[in-house]
Amino acid sequence: MSGGRDDGEPMMEMNTTPLIDVMLVLLIMFIITIPIQTHAVKIDLPQNAPTPPDVVDPVRNKLAIDAASQITWNGSPIDKLTLRQYLDASLRLPVEPELQFAPDKQTRYVTVDEVLAVIKQSGVTKLGFVGNEQYRSFQ
Repeated sequence: MSGGRDDGEPMMEMNTTPLIDVMLVLLIMFIITIPIQTHAVKIDLPQNAPTPPDVVDPVRNKLAIDAASQITWNGSPIDKLTLRQYLDASLRLPVEPELQFAPDKQTRYVTVDEVLAVIKQSGVTKLGFVGNEQYRSFQ
């Protein structure tokens, strides 16, 4: 900082350094407070229909896979997402119902493995394999 010139007269220019500092701080605060623009595309998504209460038996449910790898829940064909919803609905019951799993012997192992993975991820604790007598000829 200088107190004046060499000839003893006071400095007549304004010190702009503090003004520039204040302006930079205000500019940064303004940039930070501007909301980020988001581009949104409005889509009407399908709503999940609540699971009908009569689909899940409170005592026992039979999950079967036929030779064509079609999954059935109590005789009705379903997909893996619906299976997960039914398993979640059965776990919300006061007493967990027994799940009887009956894969056909001609079913591909990959399909059985995927269904067992869904069952395991859902947290089912009462699982039973039925129809094991069809495998006696493989001994």
